This record gives sequence, C-alpha cells and structure tokens, in this order.
Amino acid sequence: MMKSVLKVTTSPARHWVGDGFPVRSLVSYTTDPEALSPFLLLDYAGPHVFAPADAPRGVGAHPHAGFETVTIVYDGEVAHRDSSGGGGTIGPGDVQWMTAGAGIVHEEMHSPAFTRTGGPFRMVQLWVNLPARDKKAAPGYQSIRDGDIPVAALPEGAGRVRVIAGEHAGLPGPARTFTPMSIRDIELVADAEVTLDLPGGHTTMLVVLSGHVTVNDDAGAGEAEVVHLGREGSTIRLRADGASRLLALTGEPIPEPVVGHGPFVLESEAALMAAFDDYRSGRFGRLAP
Repeated sequence: MMKSVLKVTTSPARHWVGDGFPVRSLVSYTTDPEALSPFLLLDYAGPHVFAPADAPRGVGAHPHAGFETVTIVYDGEVAHRDSSGGGGTIGPGDVQWMTAGAGIVHEEMHSPAFTRTGGPFRMVQLWVNLPARDKKAAPGYQSIRDGDIPVAALPEGAGRVRVIAGEHAGLPGPARTFTPMSIRDIELVADAEVTLDLPGGHTTMLVVLSGHVTVNDDAGAGEAEVVHLGREGSTIRLRADGASRLLALTGEPIPEPVVGHGPFVLESEAALMAAFDDYRSGRFGRLAP
C-alpha cells in the first residue's frame, strides 16, 4: 500500500539566525505538532555565498532543552562547542547530532578556515523531540563523518541514498536515536524513477533541497518545499524531473503534549518554567572561555 500525499508546503521567506545562517524554516511544530511528531522544526540555511571575513559569523552561546538537533552540512564548515564538552568542526557530508536533554549551552559558528576563505554555504538543521521520559537525559554529542555514513546505490542507476539514521536496504545508519526514526539523504539523477520502502505508521516527509520531484505520479515539489505523507502505507514512488537532492524523514510519533518557547521544548508548562529557571541558575553549565 502506498502512502498518500497529504499536502505540499512551499518555501517561506528567508530570515537570518545570527549573522551566519540565512534560513528558511520549512517545518515548524508551532502549526500542528501532533502531525509532525516526532519532528519539531527544520531550517534550511542557504544556498548562500559568503565573502571572506576576519571574524567568524554564526550564533553565539545559547541554550536548548528537551529535544535534539541534527545538523547536516552540504557546503561550508560549521564549528560547534557546548557546555557538555562536546564539539568539533563539520564540513560537507558531515552530520552533528546534539542531545540537549536536561539542558545545554552551545554555539554554532563558521569554522576559522571557512571564515578566512568564504565561499558557498548550505546546511540543514532538524529538531527532533524527545519523549517525556528522556527529556532529562544527559546532554550529548555525536559527530558523524561523511565517511562513516553508509551509501546504498538505487536500482538501475537512479542515484544513491546516504543512511544517516534508521536503515535503508539493510544498511543501518550510524546515528543513535531515542525513538525509531530514519533520515535518508537521497540524490537522484535526471529522469530517475524509484520506489522507496518506508515504515508504516511513521510520520513521513520529503524535503526537497534542490531540483524537482514528482511523488506518486501526481504531487510535485521543488527546492525548499516539503511533501507531507500519510502514516499509513509503506511505499512511495519518486520521479526526478532533473537532478535532485532530498531528505526522506520518517519517525514514530510521540503521543505526548508539546509545549515549547524559544529554545526549549518540554511536555508541560511547569517543565518549561523549570527549564528557564535551571538555565538562569546556571545548571545548564557554561562554555569554556
């Protein structure tokens, strides 16, 4: 049984996050959190060309609690550090998976090398909710290098799939997740046609990063558009109307309230207020000088 196309959402206007990330927020839990669960937000930064600079651009120290951030870099470099001691620089093809959990302070900046040279920049940041039982999990950081991400060739030369989380064609992705989900980074050649197997019962979205695809022969989506699919069914059919790149996101819904404000996403107003108090009291920790 094929998953049905529920809707296609179009690209909103860009806005700046700090001075280093020109983003379009393609997905946000502020509209319909139950339909998006376990996903909360997806920002697509770029494509943008930065001039060389003397000082790094980005977002300085700021807190998060109650969820995870998944950053996928396509062009440029991002340097991260956080109050748990995690951090590093990720470049094209790399993924940074940060668990905010009980509370973390971090910064995200262009790397010193990219700051000096400038150049094309493009990345995605996805927010993934944590179930209430795990919202107090210890903060953590997974640095996943491009070379550690398995790649599966699609049939008949249609393209390839990088398996970041979950599995594809028996290949497991390296990311550790709290609830079942999959993140597949898919490249399709022009005029490719392919059928993808996807988990039944999961929230499913196709995020088109470049090119244009037709889903199930009747729904089209181009750059920075999202195809939202029904949870029932276990396959979709894709046709690439030109070389295309997209993310296929699937996740088991978390049937719990979503209460968020700014950088915190918790399960109740009381938990949200407690997170703000913990942050103000310094219990999230601080970045090293």
